[in-house]
Amino acid sequence: MLRLASLFFVQLTLCFYLISDVAVAQAVTTDTPGAVDRSATGGAQTLDDILARQRGQALDDSFRKDNTGNPESAAAISAQLGTLGGVSDPELWRQLRYGTADVKVSSGGEVAKVLVQDGGMRWLAFREGPLRQYGGWLLLGTIGVLLVFFVLRGRIRIDGEKTGRTVTRFKAIERIGHWLLAGSFIVLGVTGLLSLFGRLVIAPYLGKAPNAALLDLSKWLHNTVAWGFILGLVMIFVMWAVHNIPNRTDLVWLRQFGGIIGSAHPPAKKFNAGQKMIFWSVVLFGTSISLSGVSLLFPYELPLFAKTFGLLNASGLSELLGLGLLPVELAPQEEMQLAQAWHAILGFVLMAIIIAHIYIGSVGMEGAYDAMGSGEVDEAWAKQHHSIWLEEVQRDQAQAPKNSSATPAE
Repeated sequence: MLRLASLFFVQLTLCFYLISDVAVAQAVTTDTPGAVDRSATGGAQTLDDILARQRGQALDDSFRKDNTGNPESAAAISAQLGTLGGVSDPELWRQLRYGTADVKVSSGGEVAKVLVQDGGMRWLAFREGPLRQYGGWLLLGTIGVLLVFFVLRGRIRIDGEKTGRTVTRFKAIERIGHWLLAGSFIVLGVTGLLSLFGRLVIAPYLGKAPNAALLDLSKWLHNTVAWGFILGLVMIFVMWAVHNIPNRTDLVWLRQFGGIIGSAHPPAKKFNAGQKMIFWSVVLFGTSISLSGVSLLFPYELPLFAKTFGLLNASGLSELLGLGLLPVELAPQEEMQLAQAWHAILGFVLMAIIIAHIYIGSVGMEGAYDAMGSGEVDEAWAKQHHSIWLEEVQRDQAQAPKNSSATPAE
């Protein structure tokens, strides 16, 4: 479980690096570390620039971005040929492309001021390339690892016989919060995968019209069920956050791999170290997914990345990760492109984590499903996997005042 968790966090770091590299594209190619001599082209792009861009290499295009003319250099109106110089048409188009033109609109706000925004092609290339490739392999790889583990380890069974005595593991309200979160996440995951892979997997076999109808339904379900996911996330955080604070018993659980590998049964409270890692992954990733999702539901109303990039730059973390200084001035369309990419990346990572969680809670461990099914678990199971919690429950039951059925004398 720890190795799987480490793999997920490494994958998240790699994905963050990929999106930053694609979305920002501001690094200079390594084979041209110095200033490029463009005297032969009068400052315009060279053949090397064109070839580097065709190879997909990052290119320092400041020689074009900053070459947007100077209105102050225009000739005076009294000069022989009038107001020549200043800004030419090509320079004006460069201003439009790089978002530096002084555009005024009568309606639409800041969004309508962006007349040219080529970042959409970088977003599309990332969505159809690295996102599908790495995200798909992450899910398939997780399922493959779990299958191999099941073949080698088998089902984790209860030692000895069941006692026949049960103890309440989760109350009804806890199970409602869990299943609300789990059910909504499954719907969100399936509809998200359909939206990403529909044209690639469904349309070629069922046709474009059925694919369009399915994706239209998926979009409606995704946007509606998202609110149930947010509600479930709040519920489990309020109910379980206090039980998921790390403690020293977690170190013992990690050293013994939670009994998943080997035959040891380390002590644990209500949640063991593995469950705590899953809980905080769900809370942190789920919160970030929810924020980016709400931003996508209300386009341009909740920009997230310009301020986030500013904080990363100020902390020095972006440079520590080799990303350089991230852009802090983003067009509204760029905010949405980054929000969608980040939303999908975290969605893939959380799906992989939840697949592992589903495995352990179903076929991977005997008696585990009862905890969220009926809420009652056998004492033998509780003693084997959560011995400290069982002792606390039994102590509280022993100390609780017993109801007396006797009536007072009159």
